[in-house]
Amino acid sequence: MKICAIIAEYNPFHNGHKYLIEQAKTLTKADAVICIMSGNFVQRGEPACYNKWVRTKMALLNGIDLVIELPTLFATSSAEIFAKGAIDIVNSLGSIDYLCFGAETDDITILKEIANVVADESETYKELLKNELSKGLSFPNARSNCIYKLMNKKYSNEIIENIVSSPNNILAIEYLKALIKTNSTIIPFAVKRKGESYNSETLESDFSSATAIRTSIINSSFNQIKHTVPDSVFSIMNEEFNLGNLPLSINNFEKEIFYKIVSKDEFQLSKILDIEEGLEYAIKTAYNNSRTINELIDNVKSKRYTRSRIQRIMIHILLDIETHYIKEYSITSLYARILGFSKFGRKVLPVITKSSRIPIVTKLSTFMKETANESQKELMKLDIIATNIYNLERSITDRRIINEDYTSPIIKL
Repeated sequence: MKICAIIAEYNPFHNGHKYLIEQAKTLTKADAVICIMSGNFVQRGEPACYNKWVRTKMALLNGIDLVIELPTLFATSSAEIFAKGAIDIVNSLGSIDYLCFGAETDDITILKEIANVVADESETYKELLKNELSKGLSFPNARSNCIYKLMNKKYSNEIIENIVSSPNNILAIEYLKALIKTNSTIIPFAVKRKGESYNSETLESDFSSATAIRTSIINSSFNQIKHTVPDSVFSIMNEEFNLGNLPLSINNFEKEIFYKIVSKDEFQLSKILDIEEGLEYAIKTAYNNSRTINELIDNVKSKRYTRSRIQRIMIHILLDIETHYIKEYSITSLYARILGFSKFGRKVLPVITKSSRIPIVTKLSTFMKETANESQKELMKLDIIATNIYNLERSITDRRIINEDYTSPIIKL
């Protein structure tokens, strides 16, 4: 059985995602397509619009055969860590033949060339990067300048900058870098994204951006997005709305984040993942001068520290994700938590179970009591805590939702 993997957030699932799945099947001729999907918090530094089981159902109804959760530690981190965690899982499954991803360019050659430069991490590269960062540039801009110089100006600085500054290209390069550094035999395919740009806020196209779609559904403007998502997804959105399950944003967790900031001193904040170079002091100062979470983020962000990075830090503060989790991470910390599978995915599951070098988790209680080692337990506890905190602001019934990771069944379609 030939299997293709896709790494995604589906926040929410839209026509562009369905197009990528269709292209993945066409390009790779794979028998099955599986997805490594972020859980209840995502890489842009926000809660997911819909919880991981709802988004799993959306994916399974639109061409994905099996969904595996990307652990919270990776799902909420920088593009490099996000990609490394996902690729480590894909490699560890032992039966994945292809990786397919969307990008602003489908020129896999130039993406690989750039990835090779970044993956090399030579002393020259490190010194160039250090010098560029010392100029006060953001990491993406500093890296762009380094790549341009190290590729001996083979491509214009404008071409390199356009590629490495585009969100999907950044992830594509990180996926390729992770494949290179792990000597993976998985064959990558790039699919050029269709429609509006990543950050576009217009809904004119059938292939509108996830940003525009999220904005509309958070404002309960469902009719405006009907043409941008598959019918099955639109139906699920309406079901969730009727249940009282409104899409979440970082604003929903404003009080919780403020509480965490005020309850920690500067030293405790400095232990949080991605907080470095005295940023803990900037956060404390910004808190004193901010009435809302968006004001706080705006007061901390700078040319060096982008809004997305500050938002991720806010989520790390909310979830108490500290730097030591990354420092202590190794392949032995991994597992593959199954969130759902289709009728055909039922046949895929035993294939990956047989070949996988990491535990396949289908029953959480059994995994935590009998199978998991200490580092796997620590990583999984983050997922459980993330779900519990996510559910603080999610109201389907009058009853508090506790430990949903233990009680929600695998989605089977």
